[in-house]
Amino acid sequence: MRPLPAAVLMLVAPLGACTQHGAAVTAPASIARPAPDDLVPRGIAYACENHKEVRVVYAKNRATVTFENRTWRMEYQPGGDGFRYTDPSVQWSGRDDLAALRENFGTGRPLAWNCRPTRLTT
Repeated sequence: MRPLPAAVLMLVAPLGACTQHGAAVTAPASIARPAPDDLVPRGIAYACENHKEVRVVYAKNRATVTFENRTWRMEYQPGGDGFRYTDPSVQWSGRDDLAALRENFGTGRPLAWNCRPTRLTT
C-alpha cells in the first residue's frame, strides 16, 4: 500500500474534525394566538399571500386589525372550530395558524388570505 502524499493529508485532516456534537435542529416555535378573554394585549404580525401583511393586537375579546393603512376594531364571535372577529364591514377569521381578512358585505371578497403568524409585535 502506497502512503498518501502530504498535500492530500492536509486537505483531508480538517474534515475529520467536522462532527456533529448532538446539537438538535428544532423548528421555529409557533406563535400562538391568545385566548379571546386574555386581558393582556398581544400583537402578532401575519404574512399573507401576495406579500401582504396584517397586524393584529388581541385583548379582552377584541382584535385591532391593521391592513394597508386601515385599522378596524373587531369583536370576538364565539362559534365552532377556529376563531372569528368581526365589525360591520370586515371579519378576521381562521383556524390554527391560518387566517384571512374578508369583507362582510357583497361577495365576502378576501382582502388578505393564507395569513400565517410571523412575529410578535408591540
